[in-house]
Amino acid sequence: MTEISIVIPLYNEEESLPELTNWISRAMQSHGFTYEIIFVNDGSTDNSWQVIQELALETVEIKALSFNRNYGKSAALNTGFKQASGKVIITMDADLQDSPDEIPELYKMITQQGYHMVSGWKKKRHDPISKTLPSKFFNFITSKISRIKLHDFNCGLKAYQNRVVQNIEVHGEMHRYIPVIAKWNGYDKIGEKVVEHHARKYGTTKFGLERFVNGFLDLVSITFVSRFKKKPMHFFGLLGTLSFVTGFLITAWVIGDKIYRINNKLPVREVVDQPLFFLALVALIIGVQLFLTGFIAEMMAMRSHSNDEYLIQDSIGLE
Repeated sequence: MTEISIVIPLYNEEESLPELTNWISRAMQSHGFTYEIIFVNDGSTDNSWQVIQELALETVEIKALSFNRNYGKSAALNTGFKQASGKVIITMDADLQDSPDEIPELYKMITQQGYHMVSGWKKKRHDPISKTLPSKFFNFITSKISRIKLHDFNCGLKAYQNRVVQNIEVHGEMHRYIPVIAKWNGYDKIGEKVVEHHARKYGTTKFGLERFVNGFLDLVSITFVSRFKKKPMHFFGLLGTLSFVTGFLITAWVIGDKIYRINNKLPVREVVDQPLFFLALVALIIGVQLFLTGFIAEMMAMRSHSNDEYLIQDSIGLE
């Protein structure tokens, strides 16, 4: 079995590919690893694919595939994962900012220390402050919400056990939250290693400020799904119950107040003349709708349980 599979998603990185390939080869050969390099060309519009084809003629360890258009880093990683056969899977970016010299230590952390995955931490970054400050903020928020103690969720340099990448799905722009997805699937032995970060040598960054907005929305999405996919009633039912009870109490108070005023011969307002009554009515309706939504979602989740493929880590006396 191949010891290391290196999955490299890329988009318009023709200048860095030859240098990156040579760097990886030197690092692997100096430690005697058996390895494969899996390039995933994410619809590049430059000569990246032609460069990869030329490199493949010289380096037998190269495997590659090319998308017909740009689908995004998550799609590239997910496709590369399915093609990887190595005992340990390494992911890294193609822009030479990640160092292949870090791979041997990452490999040891997986194989000898028993981590399911290890994420790189670019403790000292060569990026402008407009990129580093928002990144620190989102890493802090993600760490608090996911309860995973990592400093750099978005670092491209990561290592995984093979079974981890074969049993997770990465889509949309969820590549930022692969540690969260891994934990959600039961792979919670997640480590971190400080890695060297190199300044970009060729080209320009492919990500703008919009990635932080998208990243926040993805975090909300994955947090909701990971917590309530199997128990939607716990979310919708709780909100529905709170809304219904609030509406009921307000309605009871409005009616009780009218009865009190009538009995004590005080000025009385019609119930329908009070804005609180309509707020209570809305709360009652929303509460019922949320509760029914949770009930229907729960039935769908229960039905899907019969189709679940539960991941069995080990067995005795069974084939």
